[in-house]
Amino acid sequence: MDPMTHRQQVLFLWLEHSDLDGRVVAWTFHDGADRGDRHDAAPYANGVAALRDGWRLIQTSPIPLPAPGAETVRGRLEHEFMFERIVPID
Repeated sequence: MDPMTHRQQVLFLWLEHSDLDGRVVAWTFHDGADRGDRHDAAPYANGVAALRDGWRLIQTSPIPLPAPGAETVRGRLEHEFMFERIVPID
């Protein structure tokens, strides 16, 4: 891909569990092509839907092992999936 005509978009999805078919609970989108794509709601219901739309999965966070007795303690979002796609710039 020619970097003068294409740019990277990055999508982070945090899911309710470690499977890609888990419901999206949070997301962020970064657009290197500056195409003006904005999302007021989650752009996909789950990670599988992002894959079907052409996003490439490039990173998955490790599945955490809770400390005994801390299984219900709330903390950071743990099931993070990072996707990318390369798009033409206008």
